Amino acid sequence: MSILAAHAQDLAQLAERDRLRGLFPRAGVDFASNDYLGLATSDRLRDAVAEAVARGVAVGSGGSRLLRGNDPEHDALEIEAAAFFGSEAALYFSSGYAANAALIGTLPQRGDLVVHDALIHASAHEGIRLGRAEAVAAAHNDPQGFDDAIGAWRARGGTGRAWIAVESLYSMDGDRAPLDDLAAVAARHDAFLLIDEAHASGVFGHDGRGLAADLEGRENVITLRTCGKALGCEGALVCGPRVVRDFLVNRGRGFIFSTAPSPLMASAVRAALRILADEPERRERLHALVAYAERVLAPHGVAPTGSQILPLVLGDDTTTMRVAGAVQAAGYDVRGIRPPTVPAGSSRLRISVTLNASQADVDGLAQAIGAALA
Repeated sequence: MSILAAHAQDLAQLAERDRLRGLFPRAGVDFASNDYLGLATSDRLRDAVAEAVARGVAVGSGGSRLLRGNDPEHDALEIEAAAFFGSEAALYFSSGYAANAALIGTLPQRGDLVVHDALIHASAHEGIRLGRAEAVAAAHNDPQGFDDAIGAWRARGGTGRAWIAVESLYSMDGDRAPLDDLAAVAARHDAFLLIDEAHASGVFGHDGRGLAADLEGRENVITLRTCGKALGCEGALVCGPRVVRDFLVNRGRGFIFSTAPSPLMASAVRAALRILADEPERRERLHALVAYAERVLAPHGVAPTGSQILPLVLGDDTTTMRVAGAVQAAGYDVRGIRPPTVPAGSSRLRISVTLNASQADVDGLAQAIGAALA
C-alpha cells in the first residue's frame, strides 16, 4: 500500500461529496475576484511599478525585516499608511493570512480571552490555534453575544484582557458588522477590538479608508487592511498603536521569521493608497454597479447586501457546483463555495461585483443564472 494512501482516500472522499478543489486558469468575465476597483491591471499602478523599477527599487527583499530585508520602501509605506488610515503606526505583512495569524497568535496573552465572530476568517482561527489565550465564538453580528461571553468569562474568574475579533464586511455573506455597538462592548469591558477590514478597505469610507475609519486611532482598536483586494496589490497592513507594532516586531513569529515582502510591492501599495484618494469616481462607479446588480439579480434569488459581495445560497454542494459550472460555461467566472468555507447546508455562488465587469456583463450573468436554475 502506498504511504500516501490515506491522503489519496481523503481526496477521493472529497470528490464523492463534490468538495474536491482544483486550480484552473482564469476564464470568463470577472465575477469572482476581490479586485473590486479594478486596480490590479490599472495603468496607474503599472506606471508606478515601472517608475519604482527605474529608480532602483529591488524586486526581492533578500531576508527578514530584522535582518537585511528592511527596505526604505517598507518604512515609507508604513508611514504613509498610518497617516492615510489615521492610526499611530502600521506594519506591513506579506499577506492578510499571515498578518491575521500573527496578530491574534501574538497579542492576546495567556489568561486572556478572545471572543470572535462565528464567521470570522480562517486566518483568525489559525491565530487562535497558535496563541495562548482562551477563545470562544459569539453568534454572527450579535453584540450582546460578545458582551455575554465576556461577562460569563469574568464570572468564571477570568482576570486577563478580553479581545473582540470581527470582520467589518464578511467575505461570504457581504454583510457588515455592527462596529459601533461592538466598540461600546469593548469599552464597557476594557477590551481590545480587532477589526479585519479586508473587504471594506478601498471600497467604503472617506477616501476608501474602510468601515472602521471612525474608530481608527483609539488605543484599544487594531485594524487589518489587506492590500490584495480593492488595492490591487499584495500584502496586508496592521494599523494601531505604536506599542502594538513594536510588540509584533519583537514577538510576532510570523513577522520575525518570514522573508520581508517585495520592496517593489510596497511601492505599488503606496501608489494604490494615492489612487484611493485621487480617484473617488472608482468607488462611485462600483457602488452604482452594485446597486444595478442587486436589482437585476434579485429575481434569481441573489440576496441584496449593500456591498460588492452578493451570495446566491443554493444549499447542497452538488447543485451549487452544477450551477457554477453552467454559468462558467456561459462565459461568467463565478465560483461555487462549499463547506468548510461556509456552514454546512449553505453552499453558494459567491458573486463578486468588480469594475472588471459592466452593466451588460451583469445582464448576461443574470441570464446565465436563470438558465442554469431553470
